[in-house]
Amino acid sequence: MTKCKISGEFIKLDALLKFASLVGTGGEAKLRIAEGEVSVNGEICRMRGKKLHPGDRITLGDDTVEIE
Repeated sequence: MTKCKISGEFIKLDALLKFASLVGTGGEAKLRIAEGEVSVNGEICRMRGKKLHPGDRITLGDDTVEIE
C-alpha cells in the first residue's frame, strides 16, 4: 500500500488517480472509474468527482493508496 499526502482538506477521485500515478491521463482516470475498476474504502465507486479525505483507501487493480 502506498500512502499519499494531500495538502488540502480533500482531493477528488480522478485527480488522486493521476496524482498517485495509478493512471497516465485524466481521460484514463475517467474511463477506469466509469468501468467500475476503482474502489473507495472497499466499495466500487463510479463518481469521478468523489471527495476523498485522509484515511480513505483507494484501490485500482493490485494498487492501493491511502490518503494521509
